[in-house]
Amino acid sequence: MNIDELVAIDFHTHAEEPCGCQRDDGYHEFQAGMARYFRNPAGAQGMLPTVQETAAYYRERKIACVIFPVDAERETGFRRYENEEVAKIAAENADIMIPFASIDPAKGKMGAREARRLVRDFGIKGFKFHPTMQAFYPNDRDAYVLYEAIAEEGAITLFHTGQTGVGAGMRGGMNMRLKYSNPIHLDDVAAEFPDMPIILAHPSFPWQEEALAVATHKPNVYIDMSGWSPKYFPSILIQYANTMLKHKMLFGSDWPAITPDRWLKDFETIGIRDEVRPLILKENARKLLKL
Repeated sequence: MNIDELVAIDFHTHAEEPCGCQRDDGYHEFQAGMARYFRNPAGAQGMLPTVQETAAYYRERKIACVIFPVDAERETGFRRYENEEVAKIAAENADIMIPFASIDPAKGKMGAREARRLVRDFGIKGFKFHPTMQAFYPNDRDAYVLYEAIAEEGAITLFHTGQTGVGAGMRGGMNMRLKYSNPIHLDDVAAEFPDMPIILAHPSFPWQEEALAVATHKPNVYIDMSGWSPKYFPSILIQYANTMLKHKMLFGSDWPAITPDRWLKDFETIGIRDEVRPLILKENARKLLKL
């Protein structure tokens, strides 16, 4: 990976379509709901990009991407995209892709064992958690055995925060509970794992100020700005991105729900200072990923 030639590093992209298996019952409806929420046809049958197609898209734009699945099979009933498969495809596209994995914390010691193996044998750099989809509070001590393994292996954690498009507008919200994704729960995790990088994904509506407070108070906490078009960012997020947290903000799109083309175009229209722009787009991620 030639970092100097890259335009940006997208810290938030999804591996959605497993290779070699059919969609589970209900997955079409789930993706159709996502498509309606984000006003993006990517969720329609045959429209979700494969990991290989994602690599080609990002290579054409000279943007590196952190890519991951989400292990929420316990709650959703949808089989997870195997971490090993994502890692192998990312390795084939190492000029542009950085592999993260996802493990449901409910897997306990088995999950911790998997995390260590993924880092050591597959080059996984971090782990994605989605508290709402996985139905857990991030500061639940049952999850700590997995965090301990991740911290000891020197990997990064990335947590969905705030409202989610998953289940939005669907009957009962697909039984998803928003309460799990309040970023204040990660204050405990940051205090007890002070050397483990923690990324709060998305503007954390309706808890934006909680996210900014945790990121300001805890040195190991960062924010990725994915999941929203920048033109909808709250003014307080832009204020902190320009000042106190300018070294802790990360560009993320939320591909394929939001494309980097759309995100970057809208990013040009908000009041980010010229000297801060390259930090958010590439340099902060470069330092965090040790590239």
